[in-house]
Amino acid sequence: MQLKNLTKQILLAMLFGGILGAILNAFFMENNFVREVLVGDIFHVIGQIFIKSLKMLVVPLVFISLICGVAALGDIKKLGRLGGKALLFYLGTTALAITLALSLAVIVAPGEGFDASSTTVQEFSPKESPSFAQTIINLVPDNPVEAMAEGQMLPLIVFSLLFGIAIVMAGESGKRVEQQFNDYNAIMMQLVVILMMVAPFGVFCLIAKTFALQGIEVIKPLISYFLVVTAALFIHGLVTYPVLLKVFSGLNVWTFLKKMRQVQVFAFSTASSNATIPVNIENTEKELGVDNSVASFTIPLGATINMDGTAIMQGVATVFIANVYNIDLSMADYLAVILTATLASIGTAGVPGVGLIMLAMVLNQVGLPVEGIALIIGVDRLLDMMRTAVNVTGDAAATVIIAKSEGALDQDIYNK
Repeated sequence: MQLKNLTKQILLAMLFGGILGAILNAFFMENNFVREVLVGDIFHVIGQIFIKSLKMLVVPLVFISLICGVAALGDIKKLGRLGGKALLFYLGTTALAITLALSLAVIVAPGEGFDASSTTVQEFSPKESPSFAQTIINLVPDNPVEAMAEGQMLPLIVFSLLFGIAIVMAGESGKRVEQQFNDYNAIMMQLVVILMMVAPFGVFCLIAKTFALQGIEVIKPLISYFLVVTAALFIHGLVTYPVLLKVFSGLNVWTFLKKMRQVQVFAFSTASSNATIPVNIENTEKELGVDNSVASFTIPLGATINMDGTAIMQGVATVFIANVYNIDLSMADYLAVILTATLASIGTAGVPGVGLIMLAMVLNQVGLPVEGIALIIGVDRLLDMMRTAVNVTGDAAATVIIAKSEGALDQDIYNK
């Protein structure tokens, strides 16, 4: 009931924020108090505090959940085999997702006719992207504490995996440390719940500010953007995953989709893959028949690196921002988006709003203005909820497929 109330509150916050922002834009933006204090200070401060609060949890959540997943596996050889299969599945489906998103976006062309090029594009200067060789080198952190402090997700993931492996190899000492991290993980999940309780206020201020600055006209290009992202999410969640499940496991896809409903609702309500980890693990074990040794590793890993829904948003958003700034993208740019978004998904933690942060990396790669993110952030909350539901569905699909290949799936439970 609490999750249902939260979802209603967030949807109402979006509605009222949009209405208030549109009214302010139409009648009151000439007023200094409204423009500078209400919109520029109050809405901006509350919205940014909410975003920063979510970003605050990214590093500890990734660090702790990955360590718990690796330590729970208990077998280094099995870890390597499961990790290889999981990584191949997650990156493969992410590449499919971004390709699907770009294809739909190019066909529909969201954002055409909404010219924002005169406002901020001249002020934007993209940073030089690191080479592929340097990206590989940067996987290993010079200083893991520095990597955490700077939010460098790829080296943090590598260090977390190594730390988890060391816990497994440390015997009794490792088991004591593992229990501590399990306790830390439970506490971090509670922090996510606490922040989700104030989500309606943050969402209200973000959307109110967007509509106050952009006006009702912002709805027109955003409708096409919203619909394209939604269509791609539904196709990926209801077609791509079931097809892969049927091909690689031979299991009944309708049974899988039916048993995933409660997890999807939870993910939609929280918009957090990490917050959904306990629910998803329990569901894959109790309802889908996956052994704990597999589920406890692939689900947390998927919550960290399997961001198909986020990749879909990044693909459509890239085309949308290119259109509104009147910037033409070449085929090489589209290929760069596919590669960058796929790799970026590895470092996108399962926390609401982080996909927008990773979108900046994709935009930089193809020379698009990062400022364009402001155009979509106001309506991103509902899309975030939907793509999180897709993400956790992918985590569960991968877990079932891998468990079936490892002989760690109880088909009687699955078919029950």
